[in-house]
Amino acid sequence: MSVSVTFAEEKLAEQAAEAAARLASEGVPEALSNGDPALWGPDAADEAAIRLGWLDLPLSSRQLLPQIGELVERARERGLDHVVLAGMGGSSLAPEVITTTADVPLTVLDTTDPGQVLRALRDRLDRTVLVVASKSGGTVETDSHRRIYEKAFREAGIDPAERIVVVTDPGSPLERIAVEAGYPVVLADPNVGGRYSALTAFGLVPSALAGADVERLLDEAAEVRPLLARSEGNPGLELGAALGAAALAGRDKLVLEDGLSEINGLPDWIEQLIAESTGKSGRGILPVVGADPGEAPDELVAGIDSDGVVTVGGPLGAQFLVWEYATAVAGRLLGIDPFNQPNVAESKENTGRLLDREELPTGTPILVDGPVEVYGELPGGEVPKDLPEVLTRLLEAVPEDGYLAIMAYLDREAAFDAPHAEDASFEEMTDAWSAADPATLRGRLAVRTERPVTFGWGPRFLHSTGQYHKGGPQNGVFLQITGAVEEDVEVPGKPYTLGRLQLAQALGDQDALAGRGRPAVRLHLTDRTAGVARLLEAAREA
Repeated sequence: MSVSVTFAEEKLAEQAAEAAARLASEGVPEALSNGDPALWGPDAADEAAIRLGWLDLPLSSRQLLPQIGELVERARERGLDHVVLAGMGGSSLAPEVITTTADVPLTVLDTTDPGQVLRALRDRLDRTVLVVASKSGGTVETDSHRRIYEKAFREAGIDPAERIVVVTDPGSPLERIAVEAGYPVVLADPNVGGRYSALTAFGLVPSALAGADVERLLDEAAEVRPLLARSEGNPGLELGAALGAAALAGRDKLVLEDGLSEINGLPDWIEQLIAESTGKSGRGILPVVGADPGEAPDELVAGIDSDGVVTVGGPLGAQFLVWEYATAVAGRLLGIDPFNQPNVAESKENTGRLLDREELPTGTPILVDGPVEVYGELPGGEVPKDLPEVLTRLLEAVPEDGYLAIMAYLDREAAFDAPHAEDASFEEMTDAWSAADPATLRGRLAVRTERPVTFGWGPRFLHSTGQYHKGGPQNGVFLQITGAVEEDVEVPGKPYTLGRLQLAQALGDQDALAGRGRPAVRLHLTDRTAGVARLLEAAREA
């Protein structure tokens, strides 16, 4: 089954058809299919020339299958059935979608939260195989995970060389480290950017180790690949024309849904692809994941095998390739380079400078509401009386064409956990379970505004929507959430712990946002459990 793109709105269908016809008349489908780097203008040509390898992955990635098969067989022979992936952004999002859709277990570490890392470390270490995945080879989060696991393996009497598999680009610092340590190394295509890497070694290696059929993914992508050279019957062209035309017409908030789809979690991967590819030069398309579609004039609803103004149907491998192609097409229509990420490094550099200081400059809270400290400058200038007023004023500060972004530097798997049944009444359990999801926080704020509300886990989102936050339109309002650390984790060979790194990442990104005049407030939970409860209560009252 190939990919289909359908429209439920006549006006959008006409806009998309007109844009697709214009692109076809310019020879874009054939040129893009052939990997022409000149399609996005002279300023983008050099970058594009080394970033179009994703077009050939349905064929070129097949040469990895024998090596991947050997790794899978070796892991099975040793009884290693707990697969942990240390990777960020494109190195983790695609494997997460692949394994969730295939219903095979994969523990993803795309966090610096000590609690989340400790939980993974304490889970079947004797049966764990760790995939360390980093394109650059210097990603601070992934480097920290590698160091922590190496120490844990050694302390357990396990040779790390028998448990760690490395995926990286040729010549990276991580490749050199792996070769010296005797770790198996799978090299990825260096001509593919991280967010386009779903069908490279970054997507295939951890997914195959977890039990997914990765050859089938390549088959699905290969089936749709010939269509991408056509001017008609080209789903990538149709989708890209729709996204670009809609954004140019003012519908630049893309609400992504997959509620009825057999593919699980694809919107999270699409979010990174589109936000990081288009959010720059004051322009871009903002993906909104997990939110109920509203009626705002700047929203466009896209469904993955489910109802939407745009519906994209088809198997996962083909969807990966079609969305990548569509993003490249939309970039041409918007007049941006879809392959660079000019603002991503800023928060990383800020984090590095902060870690060099003896103490992190957390500042003085402008308000303390029980277990929640409030930092930053609120629009309006006056000191708020309580947390509900903080949230209300943030919502009121969102411009007519803007959005509110919630960024939680917490444990992604446990931050909103409900209490155990033995500790709560039926009424408390019912209320708690209704709140045991970050979508509840977003939902409680979203009903109080007509503007989109996004939710991202830090530092995960820094490799995704973080580029859009800083490089896209100047219309975002930002709510950071950090939390006190009960049990920290040292990073071997480094002068910091995970908890310190996590907080430095939040502060570094807040500095980057504040430097651009973006309204940004940080809520620090001095007690995480009580703080989340107070935050949800305040969101209801706001």
